Amino acid sequence: MTHIPFNKPYLTGKEGDYIYQAVQSGKISGDGMFTKKCHKFFEETYGFKKALLTTSCTDALEMASILSNIQPGDEIISPSYTFVSTVNAFILRGAKIVFVDSRADNPNMDENTIEALITPKTKAIIAVHYAGIACDLDVIMAIAKKHNLLLIEDAAQAIDSYYKGKPLGSFGQFSAFSFHETKNVISGEGGMAIINDPAYIGRAEIIREKGTNRSAFFRGEIDKYGWVDIGSSFLPSDIIGAFLFAQLENLDDIQKRRKFIWEKYHKGLSVVAEKKQVQMPFIPSYATNNAHMYYMVCNSVEERTGLINHLKSKDIYAVFHYISLHKSQFYKDKHDGRPLPNCDRYSECLVRLPFYYELEDKTIDNIIAEIKNFYTV
Repeated sequence: MTHIPFNKPYLTGKEGDYIYQAVQSGKISGDGMFTKKCHKFFEETYGFKKALLTTSCTDALEMASILSNIQPGDEIISPSYTFVSTVNAFILRGAKIVFVDSRADNPNMDENTIEALITPKTKAIIAVHYAGIACDLDVIMAIAKKHNLLLIEDAAQAIDSYYKGKPLGSFGQFSAFSFHETKNVISGEGGMAIINDPAYIGRAEIIREKGTNRSAFFRGEIDKYGWVDIGSSFLPSDIIGAFLFAQLENLDDIQKRRKFIWEKYHKGLSVVAEKKQVQMPFIPSYATNNAHMYYMVCNSVEERTGLINHLKSKDIYAVFHYISLHKSQFYKDKHDGRPLPNCDRYSECLVRLPFYYELEDKTIDNIIAEIKNFYTV
């Protein structure tokens, strides 16, 4: 049987050509011609106020943390069922993380439990759009506005996804996207910081350029540049921008194929959901599906382990996802002790199926058939 990996990076065919052009241009450091093309694409396609490519989504979140002026002792509200980068950026600034449970119907944060966790020390809410599916942003934004809190969107998985017709990443003062090789469009590693509040754009450029006003200098706005703030080297090589731009030019085609794969899984596995009470992805009416992943939530950790092992015996590689951060080795003694049962359920029971552009129809049928065999459906 052919090996079926969990992920396979997709190449459009132009990546090498554009990288060559970037090299030939004589400028392969940050903010070269392809990086600028990427910035323009996101600002014009989605209406983001300012897009800044970064070396990773983690770096984009670290920029958001600095821009938020997080101080030791500040409190940040975040889902526990997320990747460590979501909160690590704020831990580095001395913040305390107050974790929120997930919803019962999908792994996004339970917006109805947020307000009870707010204290005078709360500084920001981080909304993570799991699997590219929007959180209930009207509720979250209303809470943030009422309590004068910043809203930061971790949109790592949420490119080309929408909430009530408006692009994810455009709601928070700051947002962060990922172009890791497992995402819909990729650059190997890479990310993007979105600044939606114009008041923060100037400082964002400075933080991204090691705390210098170098960007303003290159635009001819000042006659020399110097060290004016804290920051780091968050901008990537233009080679990363060249690779990414080749992907962005093919975004519609990539999305069309991924959505087809998602629907094929969803339709083929519906009988498993009905007969075995396995939970499939839920898309709320206010959200769109960008087909970032396809997951199932099994009924127990033993069931999930059995399913993963069964698929592996057929050379099909499915994976589980995050371990709840409130139970992590690093943070379990810092958590306030509240049980977060939905987070724990997703940690123990959620399984992600192979998902990539070149996944063939017959291979998807084979994966579905093996899942049905496991459940004897």
